[in-house]
Amino acid sequence: MTTAATTPPPTRATERAAHAEAERDALLHALAEQRATLLITLRGLTDAQAGRRSTASELTLGGILKHLAQGERVWAQLIGERRGETPDGMWDMGQYHLTADDTLADLRAAYAAATRAMDAAVGALPNLDVAVPLPPVPWDPEAAPETWTARRALLHMLRETAQHAGHADIIRECLDGANTTAQLGDAPDAD
Repeated sequence: MTTAATTPPPTRATERAAHAEAERDALLHALAEQRATLLITLRGLTDAQAGRRSTASELTLGGILKHLAQGERVWAQLIGERRGETPDGMWDMGQYHLTADDTLADLRAAYAAATRAMDAAVGALPNLDVAVPLPPVPWDPEAAPETWTARRALLHMLRETAQHAGHADIIRECLDGANTTAQLGDAPDAD
């Protein structure tokens, strides 16, 4: 009589690891969706349009993309290194404004590189409970620096991206009437 090989039941550690991986995948997927929504607002734009204000706000589409690229890069470094040191440019308010040398192609490339770094930093963690020490904040240098979980940091980047994707949609609609909802099913352009 032969017996079929059976797989032993999963252990608690295996179940926890599977849950941690599923959670990470779900949050990274949600972030990827928000990133894609943001990028829709840039379809078919020139460099000049990306730098043009269309509302009372100082924000431009290029400025939002530049800021989010900086945010992804900074959070990738904070999550990856977990030393609580201030990444270069973290508090630079110029990240919201385009310079004469900024091009939409360069901003898109910087954003793509930053999102890959963020995904890699999060993907390298054993789970999202990992502690991420934050640097001291310049507006309250006497305050003790905070420590977040990687989950909270990832949720922060998700919220930040979703918020700015909404801003970008309004800016784009004021700029030329295009809106994200109408373009959701369209194939992305090459520029």
